[in-house]
Amino acid sequence: MANILVVDDEMGIRELLSEILGDEGHAITLAENAQQAREARGAGAPDLVLLDIWMPDTDGVTLLKEWQRDGLLTMPVIMMSGHATIDTAVEATRIGALNFLEKPIALQKLLKAVQQGLSRAQEVARAPLAPPRPVPTAIPVPDAGVPSAAAAAPMFAPPAPPAANGSRMVHATSQGEGTGYTLSFDLPLREARDAFERMYFEHHLGREGGSMTRVAEKTGLERTHLYRKLKQLGVEPGKLAKKGV
Repeated sequence: MANILVVDDEMGIRELLSEILGDEGHAITLAENAQQAREARGAGAPDLVLLDIWMPDTDGVTLLKEWQRDGLLTMPVIMMSGHATIDTAVEATRIGALNFLEKPIALQKLLKAVQQGLSRAQEVARAPLAPPRPVPTAIPVPDAGVPSAAAAAPMFAPPAPPAANGSRMVHATSQGEGTGYTLSFDLPLREARDAFERMYFEHHLGREGGSMTRVAEKTGLERTHLYRKLKQLGVEPGKLAKKGV
């Protein structure tokens, strides 16, 4: 899950992007103008910013320049506009924007651009830092008559035994039919999340006898959102109800 800041003065665009990216499992912060975007950035750097170019108070390119000037452009920024020229897009890229999306934004282009931006952020975070220079320190000489604890300790301590919960596998059991599920931590994040959500919804569907109304109440989702999520995961409530899960 990533923290994504969406900056756009159009309420419909903000709500649509929030719903789409929220369904992908991301945490969304919304800002309707540059001032709110500044405040959100001041509270902490998001993992990614979707920034509209044309806004009433300060346009997105000017805000991008501010962040670049003040050393705050530490996260990938994707610019958005329905009226920007090629020169504007080139200028935003030169300043430091990672990508440019033209409105109306196609769903697949949005998801692809967001994934590329998050991948770039992870690559930057994993970039090796230069090793620090060694600082000479005085080594205390223990008293010859009384060996110190440091002198008596071995130079290299053996590794600590793995914790009991250090397994890379998570085992879950569906309460309704006693079916065991295994979820591997070696899966890519999205596949692991989908597998967990599939188990989660099958569990609640089994407990509630396939009742979408009760499952919606249990999971805190709107029925339309729940239907869309189950379809996305390939979960069929009707079959689970017939099995008496």
